[in-house]
Amino acid sequence: MGERFVVVPVDGGGVVTGEREHTDAVVSDPAPDSGGGGGTVEEKEAGEDSVFEPNDPNNVVPILEYNREPNKYGDGVPKENSPFINNTDNDKGNNYDGTNMALFEEEMDSNPMVSSLLNKLANYTNLTQGAQEHEEADDDDGPKKKTVKSPQMGTFMGVYLPCLQNILGVILFLRLTWIVGTAGILESLAIVGLCCSCTMLTAISMSAIATNGVVPAGGSYYMISRSLGPEFGGAVGLCFYLGTTFAGSMYILGTIEILLTYIVPKAAIFVAEKKEDEVDALLNNMRVYGTCCLALMAIVVFVGVKYVNKLALVFLACVILSILAIYAGVIKTIFEPPDFPLCMLGNRTLQNHNFDKCLKTEVIDNLTVTTDLWSLFCDGPELNATCNEYFVSNNVTLVQGIPGLTSGAISANMWSEYGPLGMLVEDKKLLSLGGSDPAQDIYLPYVVNDITTFFTLLVGIYFPSVTGIMAGSNRSGDLRDAQKSIPIGTILAIVTTSVIYVTCVVLFGACIEGVLLRDKFGDSVKGNLVIGTLSWPSPWVIVIGSFFSCCGAGLQSLTGAPRLLQAIARDGIVPFLQVFGHGKANGEPTWALLLTAGICEIGILIASLDAVAPILSMFFLMCYLFVNLACAVQTLLRTPNWRPRFKYYHWALSFLGMSLCLALMFISSWYYAIVAMAIAGCIYKYIEYRGAEKEWGDGIRGLSLNAARYALIRLEEAPPHTKNWRPQLLVLLNLDSDQSVKHPRLLSFTTQLKAGKGLTIVGNVLEGTYLTKETEAKKAEQNIKAAMAAEKTKGFCHVVVSSNLRDGISHLIQSAGLGGMKHNSVLMAWPGTWRQSNDQQSWKSFIETVRETTAAHQALLVAKNVDSLPTNQDRLGEGTIDVWWVVHDGGMLMLLPFLLRQHKVWKKCKMRIFTVAQMDDNSIQMKKDLQMFLYHLRLNAEVEVVEMHDNDISAFTYEKTLVMEQRSQMLKQMQLSKTEREREAQLIHDRNTASHAAMNDKAETGPERVHMTWTKDKLFTERTRNRECNANVAMRDLFNMKPNQSNVRRMHTAVKLNEVVVNKSQGAHLVLLNMPGPPRNRGGDENYMEFLEVLLEGLNRVLLVRGGGREVITIYS
Repeated sequence: MGERFVVVPVDGGGVVTGEREHTDAVVSDPAPDSGGGGGTVEEKEAGEDSVFEPNDPNNVVPILEYNREPNKYGDGVPKENSPFINNTDNDKGNNYDGTNMALFEEEMDSNPMVSSLLNKLANYTNLTQGAQEHEEADDDDGPKKKTVKSPQMGTFMGVYLPCLQNILGVILFLRLTWIVGTAGILESLAIVGLCCSCTMLTAISMSAIATNGVVPAGGSYYMISRSLGPEFGGAVGLCFYLGTTFAGSMYILGTIEILLTYIVPKAAIFVAEKKEDEVDALLNNMRVYGTCCLALMAIVVFVGVKYVNKLALVFLACVILSILAIYAGVIKTIFEPPDFPLCMLGNRTLQNHNFDKCLKTEVIDNLTVTTDLWSLFCDGPELNATCNEYFVSNNVTLVQGIPGLTSGAISANMWSEYGPLGMLVEDKKLLSLGGSDPAQDIYLPYVVNDITTFFTLLVGIYFPSVTGIMAGSNRSGDLRDAQKSIPIGTILAIVTTSVIYVTCVVLFGACIEGVLLRDKFGDSVKGNLVIGTLSWPSPWVIVIGSFFSCCGAGLQSLTGAPRLLQAIARDGIVPFLQVFGHGKANGEPTWALLLTAGICEIGILIASLDAVAPILSMFFLMCYLFVNLACAVQTLLRTPNWRPRFKYYHWALSFLGMSLCLALMFISSWYYAIVAMAIAGCIYKYIEYRGAEKEWGDGIRGLSLNAARYALIRLEEAPPHTKNWRPQLLVLLNLDSDQSVKHPRLLSFTTQLKAGKGLTIVGNVLEGTYLTKETEAKKAEQNIKAAMAAEKTKGFCHVVVSSNLRDGISHLIQSAGLGGMKHNSVLMAWPGTWRQSNDQQSWKSFIETVRETTAAHQALLVAKNVDSLPTNQDRLGEGTIDVWWVVHDGGMLMLLPFLLRQHKVWKKCKMRIFTVAQMDDNSIQMKKDLQMFLYHLRLNAEVEVVEMHDNDISAFTYEKTLVMEQRSQMLKQMQLSKTEREREAQLIHDRNTASHAAMNDKAETGPERVHMTWTKDKLFTERTRNRECNANVAMRDLFNMKPNQSNVRRMHTAVKLNEVVVNKSQGAHLVLLNMPGPPRNRGGDENYMEFLEVLLEGLNRVLLVRGGGREVITIYS
């Protein structure tokens, strides 16, 4: 632990350069509380030589010397963020003198020297668990840390014995004989084999996980959560906690059953007056005494948990002595079977409580008198009294309860004897005359079944006797070599206990009479514990041993369960459990202990050991299932970090173990299994929904990556069918100078359009180089993600740094997405300020984006007045979504309103579809055809056909076109300064406005607005000068420069279509409109922007839609 490498200067001949130099050569250690990793070199005086740079470099060279002196690095406290991974805070400020590592000196802060890494590794220790852990961790704060003792426990003491103690327990002593008698030897062996196979397979999986790195405090919970992630970890951790808590209930109930049935039966508070009330009286006694016992145990755990840990060996000694007494008793039966006679009436077993002699009558002084047994079946002690018919018809016989190992009883006990509640325990070998009256039998002292028995019930009752295999991994911090001890100790313990159970099943069946085996409470042998009748030297050895064993197991459950809950609470994955992470000053989990005692009380109020056992079976089986799943997932994924030292595992074994756990859950009790799975499912979903984000490098994340990779490869095989097509959006966002989102409503609209389905990539481009803009890019990404979270937009964020905006958008359109998960549509906001902008790049980039999406066969959605779109909290009332279907481009216009109306914001809006008819079209027939088309598309919408007549092109259109062209031409030809360009553009605009006013005397120029920057004085000067111009001169100038006819036609279309749309849809909540493509000739780009402005004028919320060149909606199923 203390070895490390130090640098020692030597001369050229390899000799150490003296004692002083040797001393100085050792790198001085930092203060113990610094937690430093590499050791800082003490600062030298100005004239002092550095140890790494000797005076004569020709004579002395540094070498590495292996030094075994103790090391003071680190505080020994394990942290989840490993002490040697990314823990660079304490390394900063280290001075790395010398030239040997000069090449790496700038990276020393993030990449420490190997020597300092080895120092940290050598000193990495784990605190021991239990009370000592809490006391040391909380008392030793600050620089006065005590030296933590290195763990000393070996395999035998640290794993084997704790597992043995936890596995062997209450079921072995109180129920195994009854299970053997009821199920028979063969089926009992099947039950034992099933359960032990399940735990053995789980132990193999657990060994692989436990030896794949250091397992700190938390044991099984830690293993599962770090292997399967916080959701599964929390769900299974809480199931394991509930299992441990109900195990405490079971042990307490076992303790009270032993106390009241076998040690001091007279201590019972509730005494049954009638035989049929005995069961209820026993349950009530269990509830009262169980609650008192629980309170007492909770106080013991609260006051001094260290005494519980110290008494663990005493309790284990009780278990081992009891088992040895059983084997000794079995051997003794070969030579001298113990005398435990059973009194049989016919073939029925009698409860031997209220009579001493198994006789109906006896002769005393030549007189025949009746016995105590007579009075139990007759209405008086007289010989002529009226007696039970079956009592009269059958003889009373004595049968030896323990015939011995060589008696041949094994053949009679081979087969099962299941039966309903109240069934009489009978020996089929004995003669029985006359029928029985079930109505009378329940009042007579017969031994009967207290519950309905069947195979699956016995599996659920037996399974808790094989739990406890996690005891070794839970103590991993106490072990000298956990990675060696946990597999060997756990597997040896399971093998040992499996051998004990199998031999006990066979030996019980071979030594004990069948009717006594089926007598659960030993009523036929004067209330003795059945397994105690077999033991040597006395039944009291087993009774006392099992009593203390159950006590100890109950105390350990009440000690372990609160700590497990505290570990889960401190992980912070279940927010409402945070309070249970707190405790006393020394770390004792007080609140967790209170909750544990409360849940334990639920089990005690159930009061029946046979009813509680299947409950905890479910929770333990659920835990084991996920241990197997964790191992299988990690093995199949072949994650690089999966390198267990335990090599004897295989994913098939883990899957077999997982399947066996699942099967046993439903075999034991299908309704309990469903409840346990529902509880785990609810916890899983809660953690997924509310829990803190944790990244533990878990297998489920790896599984998700593998599944995603597989799905992406499958997706790439072919493009999606039209039926599966949905808009996969690339949203181009604008950010302001502070990297904040300019138009968050665009994200709201995305959410409403997608409703959480499909792919959404939110992209942004920063101008510059990545090396200079890295910080801004990360800030932009964080801001976008925050805006996406606020607007509930589910998707991915992609910020690109590019030398210019145009190239960045092009890169996004080309490369965003992966494989088959690429966007097929681009959503962006309309550049509303393109006219005011002095930079032409804004609208040129927009047009290039339109061209590139067309070239990439992607749909384009352009939202105008994006800030007026509704938020996710808005609920639009009665209104319409108007679709203006001018040209067919794949059906996007039909599909988008349908998708929007799936969201609650747009749910109440109706859909209207307008289409445009030319002069030679049959409007009525068009309407019918469109209605039929919508019917086949299964879309509900109102249909209207709008007729657009071939009107003459108005002077207004001519003028608008001329203004547009003149402005465009002058800005292109004249290389003016910024101020001059604004002035010239303003002059042209004002002159043409005046000309138009003189010609028409109408206010048709209202929509045209002045957007140029202009001072007030200059404005008045120019207006005065314009008024002085002759109107005729202005008209002549206008017609002297004739506009391009193509532009005039386009402007005419824009003007007329705008008039129609505004007339019909000005009050609509949203207008969807075909977006015309940009001109092929790039010289007319600015004119294109003007056409779109005219087309959209007077409309509030508009979505321009341009198809991607493929059909996106179909009439076929």
